[in-house]
Amino acid sequence: MTSDALASDAGFFPTPDQYLALVRALKDDGFELCADLCGVDYLEHFDRALPEGVTPTRFEVVVNLLSLSKRVRVRVRVQAGTKEPRVDSLFDLYPGSEAMEREAFDLFGILFDGHPDLTRILMPEEWEGHPLRKDYAVGRVPVQFKEAPGPR
Repeated sequence: MTSDALASDAGFFPTPDQYLALVRALKDDGFELCADLCGVDYLEHFDRALPEGVTPTRFEVVVNLLSLSKRVRVRVRVQAGTKEPRVDSLFDLYPGSEAMEREAFDLFGILFDGHPDLTRILMPEEWEGHPLRKDYAVGRVPVQFKEAPGPR
């Protein structure tokens, strides 16, 4: 598989099966830094603009890779599924992606196959649900704020 086969103006759109191989090819091509990895929830936006042949799903993982030597950035957008979003982990290629994948798991519930420690990173371990999902029930958990300290 060549990376040009999956390219569009906005970046690359591999299938979940092609995702890891594409990112590996990009790393071999000089993209040595995973600058960002995040999840997106398109709950009701299945009509969004995507290249021909890309089937939209509710969840998407967006990865920004940098080639510092070439001064080039590339974006990889993979459709992660609807019911149980899941893609391969990039940890073995980019160890720095470990915390970013944990954040996407914690806040969106996206599973990363092969991740060494896919546990919550921002929310308490006993927290139920994933608070950045668009169907997350806002206000169902009462939040108690601590009293603000007085003036110094």
